[in-house]
Amino acid sequence: MVEQQTGGLVRPDVTAEQAAQIALECYGIEVTATELGSNQDRNFVLEAADGARSVLRVDNPVFADAARDAQHAALEAYRTSGVAVPAVLPGLDGRLTQRSSGGHTVRRSEFAPGEPMVDAGYFAPVVLREFGALAAASVNALASLAHPGLDREHMWVMAVAHAETVKLSPAITDEALRERVLAAAAEAQAALDAVAPALPVQAIHGDLTDDNVTGVRGDDTRLHPRTVLDLGDLAYGWRVAELAVTASSMLHHEPDRPLRVLDTVEAFHAGAPLSAAEARAVWPLIVLRGAVLVASGWRQLEIDGGNDYARERIAGEQAIFDAATALPLAEMTEQVLARLGFAGVAEGTGLRLPATPTPAAPEDTAEAVLGSEELRERGALPLRSLLPGLEGEVKVLDPGIESCALDAGRWLAADAEDRLVADALDAGAAAAVLPYGVYRLTRTVLDAADAAANWPIGTEAVVAGGDALAVTAPVAAEVAVATERGVLLQLGGDWCLSIDGVTAECAAGDQVQPGTRIASLDAAAGPRPLTVTLCRADAIDGAAPPILSLDVPAPGRAQLVVPERVPAWSRFTRDPAAMLRLPGLAQRDESAEEQARRERIFASAQERYYERPMQIERGWRHHLIDTTGRAYVDVVNNVTGLGHGHPGVADAVNRQIRILNTNSRFLYRELAEYSERLLALLPEDSGLDTVLLVNSGSEAVDLALRLAQAATGRKTVVALREAYHGWTMASDAVTTSAYDNPYALENRPDWIHVADVPNRFRGSYRGEADDRTVGERYAADLGRELDALATEGRDVAAFICESVLGNAGGVLLPEGYLAEAYARVRAAGGLCIADEVQVGFGRMGSSFWGFEQSGVRPDLITIAKPMGNGFPIGGVITSKRIADALATQGQFFSSAGGNPLSCRVGLAVLDAMEEEGLQRNAAVVGRRLADGFRALAERHAIIGPVHGEGLYLGVELVRDRESMEPAKAEASAICERLRELGVIVLTTSERSNVLKVKPPLCLTAESADFVVAALDRVLSEGW
Repeated sequence: MVEQQTGGLVRPDVTAEQAAQIALECYGIEVTATELGSNQDRNFVLEAADGARSVLRVDNPVFADAARDAQHAALEAYRTSGVAVPAVLPGLDGRLTQRSSGGHTVRRSEFAPGEPMVDAGYFAPVVLREFGALAAASVNALASLAHPGLDREHMWVMAVAHAETVKLSPAITDEALRERVLAAAAEAQAALDAVAPALPVQAIHGDLTDDNVTGVRGDDTRLHPRTVLDLGDLAYGWRVAELAVTASSMLHHEPDRPLRVLDTVEAFHAGAPLSAAEARAVWPLIVLRGAVLVASGWRQLEIDGGNDYARERIAGEQAIFDAATALPLAEMTEQVLARLGFAGVAEGTGLRLPATPTPAAPEDTAEAVLGSEELRERGALPLRSLLPGLEGEVKVLDPGIESCALDAGRWLAADAEDRLVADALDAGAAAAVLPYGVYRLTRTVLDAADAAANWPIGTEAVVAGGDALAVTAPVAAEVAVATERGVLLQLGGDWCLSIDGVTAECAAGDQVQPGTRIASLDAAAGPRPLTVTLCRADAIDGAAPPILSLDVPAPGRAQLVVPERVPAWSRFTRDPAAMLRLPGLAQRDESAEEQARRERIFASAQERYYERPMQIERGWRHHLIDTTGRAYVDVVNNVTGLGHGHPGVADAVNRQIRILNTNSRFLYRELAEYSERLLALLPEDSGLDTVLLVNSGSEAVDLALRLAQAATGRKTVVALREAYHGWTMASDAVTTSAYDNPYALENRPDWIHVADVPNRFRGSYRGEADDRTVGERYAADLGRELDALATEGRDVAAFICESVLGNAGGVLLPEGYLAEAYARVRAAGGLCIADEVQVGFGRMGSSFWGFEQSGVRPDLITIAKPMGNGFPIGGVITSKRIADALATQGQFFSSAGGNPLSCRVGLAVLDAMEEEGLQRNAAVVGRRLADGFRALAERHAIIGPVHGEGLYLGVELVRDRESMEPAKAEASAICERLRELGVIVLTTSERSNVLKVKPPLCLTAESADFVVAALDRVLSEGW
């Protein structure tokens, strides 16, 4: 049957008071009624005096009883298959469908638990996937459902979406919008017509959207889809339409990033595999859904101007349409096909490439000089198939992420690519080539929420200045377009070859053979660029060189796409390297394969960051860059205190490794020079004069414990609860953090005593920042424990404590605690170890060492992470008296500790810190960053205390500031969203609810502001 809904439907005229009367009349319950939104029906929440709630639906009179009966059958099918749906409640006469005395057809159902999802803001990838899985569960549940009431056509059946859009479009009074909607709908329908006969038909919900699914809060406080509502659009329809309707409703949650909805598509495919025809139909259906939503929304207001629900939904429907059409339909179809692993439209069409041998790329770099005698003898000189008169070598450049030519930040120069080219031409190359499909580091942008266009769809060659050169066809073809800017050749099958930056000497329709002259590269004094693009015909926008939807660059320059568009454009285009006798160097994102590779060989206990980790292959200063050229502000790498890729460290390593690297039992000047520099950084009254170098912080702690036990002749070591000190046997023994080991407090060796952690925010004693009694009380407790240990015959050898509670997220020790604790330990005959592995070396800003914050002088200092800026160096600084006690246990030696290379790196780090003023920068930028976080706390209740100083900060996330309930799951989810926006930050603390902020000390004010703004966006929009 056909329900006439073409003109839109006016909702039944029922007030809340009338709805309450209907509930009493038909269901025998006394309630108050509150209206819910609906386009064409009336829905009310009914609430009884005892708080029990249910929902009354007043059906539009256009709907027949058979349709309602079909819905009841579908609800049963859902329940049987495990899809959560509210049950329909019978009336006083036992029937599910009731008719009121006013002539209205009504039904009452259970109130679905949860919250509405339509206005929930940002949806995380996991939520997008859950919606896709729910849509798959829906079609699976309804696959075998047959009922006469399903045989209905209405305006929301996607088979008539185009026709309905056309009929409703006059209601769109915005002429420009109306034209856009009609054009997009027509294009989508044409694409759909090509596959429609192959689309399976079955019973489908038809409106499984964020507006018809209630969500429940997870531990991460995200809304996760749960209960399916409103089967008013249930009918026979294309199975894939269920997915398209669901996916379209995801678009308005972040409309400027429509490709994120591919997670929904992929999850549906995992649960209800799509055929190739269905995969091709997905995006045309999404566009049609957006078009009919816009048209119907305007029409609904035209006939039912008082419908506030419809009025409020117009902006969201417009956002869906805009997102669905933000990228070309053909491109989005390729994105779907690529994500699901299907062949492209023109795959396997018989495109024939020349059989001439292609020179292999060097193994260690993408850069190569081509034109040797060997290649000349093989008749495969680079570019000669296109420029036969080219004389000299051709240099293939590497503008990629791992390019050695772009170190030391050279890639940031606005003319970085031009410099690469100029260097090659100045060195005598006849031409320089920027290859197809290599993610260009030269286009990477910093402090940005989105990646820049950096993946070239063509091969760009820059020829040295000189006389005009003939341009010849590299393959047999027909000339499709010939202009003063370039030539477009139609190849066999569905492929074209665009040659941009040359002057045509042929005409459209000409048949050309390999070697036929078709254009000229004009004479010029300077470099002359030209670009060759091998592309599918459906990517051409009518002429050469413009390509579908891409910005047109200067003549001869390659067009670029952003990394997320590469899956489609790697199908629209091919590398023309074989035609041009060049090495094929095209790249793609291989992070998933790299992760799988790592998982095959790594132990399960080894940690990793992020649900979908990016592959990082370059760093510069306080930025990390993945293999697609996406840059991230690095907020966690305190190991590289100077910043990534520091030229001074690189030069020191390069020079020293070429001269000497041996062990410290030999005599060389670097060891003493570096040790003296370290000692000079201590306070004058430190009393420390000896340095022992090792390879890591764990080894440094291990050695410090051994020194203390040897010097005191005692065994017992007092460590603090919730501390992390390392992974060796001894350093792990004093590591008490349940974050790293849930059983830490249960399996400490008997020579370890664990004291209370003096956390003034979460410990046993709490007080204001200036409350000195907090520190005194913690220290007094420690003193009593030391006395008890002595009574037990377990005199203390050492007390180890981070000078700032790093594992807690940079929590500063209570005032007076460390001084009093040190005094009590020394009074008991023990030594005091300051673990400065994380908080030393200028990170605190106001002081070089963390212990200086407390005005104390330790007996032993352990150091490591920032000493080598990522190079493995660790050490212990102590007095000669304590160090010499080690002789009672034998000689000390570390194979790599203190070798010439390590020492030279250490010296380079100290030089850079001084020359670049990094300690002062830590103070200034750290204060700016902390102020920014505290300002956010005034607007976002989830932010509790902001810990730390300098560039060791912690942003503690809590569910309640009074109870300090940790927001652990939220913190993890927030980190995931921040990564999407270009910020790398991770969690720490015993409760995993503190965002640890310990970036390289070179962090700039601009990047600090970017980090704060990104966090503000996440906390405002959702995670």
